[in-house]
Amino acid sequence: MATLVNSVSPLTNPSPETLRTACGLFSDVPNFHSFSQNKGFTRVLASTQITISPKDSVWTLSNWKVGRKDTRNRDIRLNDAFFHLEFIVRKGHKPDVAQATQLLYDLCKSNKMKKATRVMEMTIESGIIPDAASYTFLVNNLCKRGNIGYAMQLVEKMEENGCPTNTVTYNSLVRGLCKHGNLNQSLQLLDKLMRKGLVPNEFTHSFLLEAAYKERGVDEAMKLLDGIIAKGGKPNLVSYNVLLTGLCKEGRTEEAIQFFRDLPSKGFNPNVVSCNIILRSLCCEGRWEEANELVAEMDSEERSPSLVTYNILIGSLASHGRIQHAFQVLDEMMRASFQPSAATFNPIISHFCKEGKADLVVKCLDQMIHHCCNPNDGTFNAIAVLCEGGRVQRAFSIIQSLGNKQNSSTHDFYRGVISSLCRKGNTYPAFQLLYEMIQSGFVPDPYTYSSLIRGLCVEGMLDEALEIFRLLEENDYRPILGNFNALILGFCKSGRTDLSLEIFEMMILKGYTPNETTYTILVEGIAHEEEKELAAEVLKELYIRQVMRRNTVERLVMQYDLKGLPV
Repeated sequence: MATLVNSVSPLTNPSPETLRTACGLFSDVPNFHSFSQNKGFTRVLASTQITISPKDSVWTLSNWKVGRKDTRNRDIRLNDAFFHLEFIVRKGHKPDVAQATQLLYDLCKSNKMKKATRVMEMTIESGIIPDAASYTFLVNNLCKRGNIGYAMQLVEKMEENGCPTNTVTYNSLVRGLCKHGNLNQSLQLLDKLMRKGLVPNEFTHSFLLEAAYKERGVDEAMKLLDGIIAKGGKPNLVSYNVLLTGLCKEGRTEEAIQFFRDLPSKGFNPNVVSCNIILRSLCCEGRWEEANELVAEMDSEERSPSLVTYNILIGSLASHGRIQHAFQVLDEMMRASFQPSAATFNPIISHFCKEGKADLVVKCLDQMIHHCCNPNDGTFNAIAVLCEGGRVQRAFSIIQSLGNKQNSSTHDFYRGVISSLCRKGNTYPAFQLLYEMIQSGFVPDPYTYSSLIRGLCVEGMLDEALEIFRLLEENDYRPILGNFNALILGFCKSGRTDLSLEIFEMMILKGYTPNETTYTILVEGIAHEEEKELAAEVLKELYIRQVMRRNTVERLVMQYDLKGLPV
């Protein structure tokens, strides 16, 4: 790695020869439109508030609303509205606050986080200070998508400029950190929250307890709860349900049942969620008589079974081969006026696929569509089980039939199926179905190839992921930079950052110019291998060479607690 750092050259316009001979981690990075240093929060929020004189009128944005199912046109019109807002602000006009806020929400819902963040920047630039609700929504969505560093940076900048912060905002950060295995950093954030005078609530506690049992075991989570209570915290039933889940996850069902029975002595009556946690554990162990007794108890004590209760029973019965009983529960569920979901049908479909009963799969899917349940990742992965029994063409015909009943294009549907399978570790069936799709005219795009590459890496088939590139090039397909980034990311997530650096070098030799995403993946890979000093050293060099934007460096420093950087 020292060789890599020492081999860095200043950021200029490198010649092809320079790219080919580069052995290190650094080369030219294109300028980014979004999040640029000149237009980002650093400049906008550091400046004095812009005032708008009363005579300035409020400008409305172009309408981006379309029908719910018109996905393609919605994306186009969302982009048009974004660029219209950009034009308005650039001309010094003030946008309609309600419209700008709604645009931010809709961009988040469409997973366009860079544009959503830019809307926040432009809103502030026009002289409007956003309310806590809108930027908490943005923080929450950034955290949900794993952009914890961006979210932490956003909150810090907003606080510096007097924007209101509340417990809900901090809870988004705590939950985001907890979900990504950063319990210690979450606890530090909790201390910061309390020093500011904000009071943690039951959700804060439940996020921390869940992270504690996942990282350190349920016994440590119970000690953490004792510490919270000792400091004056008042956890509610949600916190105890988290511990109940932890006991069941560790297979300590008897202890969980006793804990469940002791809840009234702690001042809480178990609710339907508490019952569902115990029910799931009993069903997984095939303890049907006790499960039935618990369900009867729920009816008698006004803890009525929920949709989740029925789904637990149907899924467990189907997985144990008790398919007739599963259908009986399904009938009972519908008599109780519950609307089934894809999660209701998927275990039954999976059972029939394992037995190779494709005709029954079709009937079950017809019933599912009849009840307005759209297939999801679980449905596609259940159908993919048919491939294991050599029924690839039958599996494809079923998926093809489902595609014809969807409102999206065939290309988008097929691409979504491949992506779903790869996300869930069913990459081999994905390849088998892809072959059938190609025979029917489907042309894979770079996104499809990236999904396959990531899927192979997730399953530990790193050599096979590399082989894709050789096969693509043999068939006159030139991989795009995103394909290489997917491969580098896959190797880093597999704990083989050393090999990802070799892929990086191969990419350079083939004439590709890495972008900031490439470098970010590599720095995060180094940090995840607990080489934080080395990650900081590499990141510092990248920043000095102007290969990484300041905003990105700040995000990585905050997310991985890196030291000694000039930010």
